[in-house]
Amino acid sequence: MSYPSLKASVELLKPITWFAPMWAFGCGLASAGRPLGDHWVLVAGGILLTGPLVCATSQAANDWFDRHVDAINEPNRPIPSGRIPGRWGLYIALAWTVLSLVVSAALGSMIFAAAVFGLVLAWAYSAPPFRLKQNGWWGNAAVAVCYEGLPWFVGAALASAAMPAPQAVTLALLYSVGAHGIMTLNDFKSVEGDLRSGIRSLPAQLGVDTAARFACWVMAVPQGVVILLLISWGRPYHAALIGLLLAVQIVLMARLLASPRARAPWYNATGTTLYVLGMLAAAFAISTLNGAAP
Repeated sequence: MSYPSLKASVELLKPITWFAPMWAFGCGLASAGRPLGDHWVLVAGGILLTGPLVCATSQAANDWFDRHVDAINEPNRPIPSGRIPGRWGLYIALAWTVLSLVVSAALGSMIFAAAVFGLVLAWAYSAPPFRLKQNGWWGNAAVAVCYEGLPWFVGAALASAAMPAPQAVTLALLYSVGAHGIMTLNDFKSVEGDLRSGIRSLPAQLGVDTAARFACWVMAVPQGVVILLLISWGRPYHAALIGLLLAVQIVLMARLLASPRARAPWYNATGTTLYVLGMLAAAFAISTLNGAAP
């Protein structure tokens, strides 16, 4: 029986994808406004859970269930290339699921519940009979929640040692909605393949131009709501900063809409960066609410 190499296994888990949930986790920590000096073990556990465990599990599961399509479209990936032989792709996904559950249980019942929810979405995204990824509405929503909302919730819950404040939960939900638009931009690179294989991504359903406009609205509107909420919560300077970041994004969106397929990667490197910086600004804005320490 052959075994996968360490290099191939790491490639299967796609470390580059771990940044987004770990960033959202950091926003959750910041939003709680609590000192973390005595809780570094919990913080390290949360970073491990959101990135190298739950996110990595979703990547391994997705590659396993996409192995037949990847054998045609991306044969150099670890599973279709044979560098992850036999059923080892599935075994790694299952092992990482168990590790995620063990680590989350050690962090508390609330974190365990959030991890279970995230893992259910991760498997439902790729595995039959659900295969949420086959529909852009459901698949993008699942990814957005797992990459933004749940990690923010986990960070705030760990830092607070309690249910996160309503403001933190609200911001986590709003930025999850906005991330749905980011996920839509990621689908532009595979429109033809989606149409041939029956995957109903939003560009395949709506057309590239309509999907691009929809994605821009979905990214912009939640940020506008965040700005209004921060003003109502007495945080006008943070609101102004996010407003400035949003204004620059709108300028970039105009350039994106002129050629969505060609410029989607460019926008992900520019506009999406401004989006996640706004997340952090919003997290710091609410860190002093509800009597929390600055």
